[in-house]
Amino acid sequence: MVQSYCQSALNEPEYSVHQRYHDTEYGFPLTDDNQLFARLVLEINQAGLSWTTILKKAANFHLAYHDFDIATVANDTETDRLRLIADAGIIRNRLKINAAIVNAQRLLVIQQEYSSFNLWLDNHRSLTKEQWTTLFKKTFLFTGGEIVNEFLMSTAYLSGAHEEDCPIYAKTARL
Repeated sequence: MVQSYCQSALNEPEYSVHQRYHDTEYGFPLTDDNQLFARLVLEINQAGLSWTTILKKAANFHLAYHDFDIATVANDTETDRLRLIADAGIIRNRLKINAAIVNAQRLLVIQQEYSSFNLWLDNHRSLTKEQWTTLFKKTFLFTGGEIVNEFLMSTAYLSGAHEEDCPIYAKTARL
């Protein structure tokens, strides 16, 4: 039987990157556009890899992508793409790097239309998981169903991040 994220994170032998993320970030609402962008980029980079790898490289991602400042990433040039491809501290996948830059550019358009990425997400809150996936695929690069699902659960736009018997469930439910 496959363990839930709550079970596997809480069963770690010592306070791990998973436990910290599980206890303080996963399923907690985010409202800051740059933090939402950071979570989207990390979820995109996780595709095909372990979440442990991404969590261990998270600080490197913040450095490489200008602390996920949307406007700065949106202005990244070919020189920046080459810098990112050469950065062993992150995932050096051209498609994922390109997706981060292009998605930042698309977020600038969303911010102009909706005032913020957060308000754009709030405006679509009533969508089903399938409708969210369709919207993300239409709007962003490298956003398949699993990436969209994990992004939305991890930022509290979809339920299911924590099991009801998880000690963190009550904290996220209050928020």
